[in-house]
Amino acid sequence: MSVPLRLAPGHRNVRRELAETWQARDLLFTFADRDLRLRYRQTALGVVWVVLQPLIAAGIFTFVFGTVAHLSSDGKPYLLFTFAALTGWNLFSGVLTRASACLVGNAHLVSRVFFPRLILPLSVIPAALVDFAVSLGMFAALLVVYRVPPTAALLTLPLWISLLGAGAFGVGLVAASLTVRYRDVQYVLPVMVQLLLYASPVAYAASRVPERWHALYYLNPLVAVIEGLRWSMLGTEPPSAGAVAWSASVAALAIAAGVVVFRRMERGFADVI
Repeated sequence: MSVPLRLAPGHRNVRRELAETWQARDLLFTFADRDLRLRYRQTALGVVWVVLQPLIAAGIFTFVFGTVAHLSSDGKPYLLFTFAALTGWNLFSGVLTRASACLVGNAHLVSRVFFPRLILPLSVIPAALVDFAVSLGMFAALLVVYRVPPTAALLTLPLWISLLGAGAFGVGLVAASLTVRYRDVQYVLPVMVQLLLYASPVAYAASRVPERWHALYYLNPLVAVIEGLRWSMLGTEPPSAGAVAWSASVAALAIAAGVVVFRRMERGFADVI
C-alpha cells in the first residue's frame, strides 16, 4: 500500500528568500512593466497625468496657502515650493498605496502560482520611480521658466529618494500583509495617507509650525525628508542632522518590521486571499 505524500513548507531563511527573489528579477520587471502599461491604458493623456496631477495640486496649494493665507515659501516661488515637495510626496504615497494593494490585486497569481511573493511589492517601485522621473523633468522645466538655478545640494537628492522609498516600502509590506486578512486596511489607509499629507510640510514650510510644537511635529519622519528634498531641489533651508537621523532610523525600522510581518504571514497568503 502506498504511503500518501505530505507536502509542508520548510524553513526559509532571509538569505534564501533574497536569493530566490534575485533569481526572479525578470519577473519583477515584467510586473513593473505591466503596471505602467495598465495604468495609462485607454486614457487620452496617458503619462501626461503624472505631470498634471502634481501641477494641479501645486496650483491649488499656491492659491490657498500662498495667495489667500500668505504663508512663507522661504523666498522661492510658491508653485516651485509646493511642486518640489509634491514630487517626493507622490513617490511616497505611490509606493505605499500600490504596495498595500499588490497582493489582493494579484490574488489569482498568489493562490495558484508559486513565485517569491516579495516580487509583487517590489514591482511597484520601478513604476513609481518612472513617475518621479517624469515629474522631475517637469520641475526642471519650471526652474528654467522661473530662472531659479540649481545648487550643489542637488547631489543629495538620491538620499531623500531612498528614504522616501524605503519608508513607504516598509509600511507597504505591513499594509499588504494585513490587507490579505483584513480588507478594512484598504479603506483606512487612504484616510491615513491624506491626514499625513497635511501633517507634513508639503503645502507649507516647516518653519511655519509654532516652535512649541516642533518636538511633536518632527516625530513625523517625513518632515525632515521633505525639507531635505526641497533643499536639494530649490536650495531652501536644510533640515537638521538630528531630524535626518531620526527619519533614517524610522525608515530602517519600517523596512525591518515590514520584512518580519511579511515573512510571518506569507505562508497563509494563498489560503485566505
